[in-house]
Amino acid sequence: MGIYFAFYDMDTNRVYAWQSDRSIVAIDCTAVENVEADNMYQRSELDYLIWNDPTAYADLILNGNPQKYLRAVTMYHPRELK
Repeated sequence: MGIYFAFYDMDTNRVYAWQSDRSIVAIDCTAVENVEADNMYQRSELDYLIWNDPTAYADLILNGNPQKYLRAVTMYHPRELK
């Protein structure tokens, strides 16, 4: 399904996406971050998409591979404690 419009509602912390078959999907952003993001850098990347391109965010979550995307766009090197 193609997504042709989406917007972020900060009161509910959800992205609402209208699909080409006229159905509406509500994506719980907190639940997605808890499942997909392993660190603050990945959460930050998802937050950037939510605020700046909610349509791309909805497409990524519904039709893409969020783990592959997050591995490609974030650089995270855990610091070793001595």
